[in-house]
Parts: sequence; C-alpha cells; structure tokens
Amino acid sequence: MSAPQEDLDPKAAAGAAPKDPAETPDAPETAPGAVAGQPGEDLAALLAEAQAKVAEYHDQLLRAHAEVENVRRRAQEDVAKARKFGTESFAESLIPVRDSLEAALAQENQSAEDWRKGVESTLRQLNNAFERNQMREIAPQPGEAFDPHRHQAISNVPSEHPQGAVAQTLQKGYLIADRVLRPALVMVSAGQS
Repeated sequence: MSAPQEDLDPKAAAGAAPKDPAETPDAPETAPGAVAGQPGEDLAALLAEAQAKVAEYHDQLLRAHAEVENVRRRAQEDVAKARKFGTESFAESLIPVRDSLEAALAQENQSAEDWRKGVESTLRQLNNAFERNQMREIAPQPGEAFDPHRHQAISNVPSEHPQGAVAQTLQKGYLIADRVLRPALVMVSAGQS
C-alpha cells in the first residue's frame, strides 16, 4: 500500500496551478456563466440597462397586442353594422314604390288607361331605385354569346343562331355591383337542324 499523500503541499507539485483566487491577482472573479465586463464597466449598471430595455420591449409588445385586438374588434363591429344596415339605402329607395302601389289600390273606379299610367310611373320609380343602388338587369338578346357566369341554360333548341348562342331569354337576370343576384334564364341554340 502506498502512503497517504495528505502532507504533500499542492504548490510543491510540479506544474500545479494555485487553487486560491487570492493568489492570482490578475484574474477577475466571475460566477460561472456570467459575462465579464470591460475593464471599468459597472456590471450593475449593465444589468439595470438590460432590464430597462426588456421592460420597454415588453411594454411595446403589450401595446401592439392591444392595438391588434382593437383593430379586430372594430372590424367585427363594422361587419355587423354592414350586415344590419347594408340594405338601408335600397330599402329607402323602395318605400316610394310601395306607397305608389298602395295609392293605386286605394283608388276606385279607375279606367284601364289610368291603371296603365300608374303602373308605368311605379315602374319608373322602381327602375330609379335599382339605378341608385347599382342594380342592373341581365337581358341577353337572341344571338348573343352564352355566358355561364350570367346566364342559366334551360335547354338547347334548334335555331337560326350559331350553336352556343342565346336563342331566347325566358326570364331576365339581375346584377348588383357586378355580382349576379339571379342569372338570366335562357334557351341556348343547338344550331340549325
């Protein structure tokens, strides 16, 4: 067995580094994982500056999050209002049309000519309401090209028009601001038989 090595002085061993930090005056004392500062810098000041920046960034993040939530809430409110009041202008345009129809029904002992004039006047009011609200009719003429986005084909019929053209319009369609509300019902030409 070998003798215990307790009495050996660690400084006496060749190549051994001193273990006491006080014995190495040039090496600054730092905790494991800590960043050593430049000579003359105060680590407490650096820490305070970093914490201030973190607090500032956190505040900016909270403000940005609140702004996004406000924008989302306002957008939802705008959509709800648009759904609720989107037809208000159109409804206001139709009220005079209804008034005219009720007035016509309230009149007694009218001639056929008076009825006709009243219906024509009411139709003009309705057309004006459609124009104010960007509503237009789709009424293809015979021979026009069939448009599957605006026309609905009911059947193919032999006609003098080229194959695939509108042969006859059965019912007008309607657009509102370039969106099809109802396609025109048409018969499509199958060509000459």
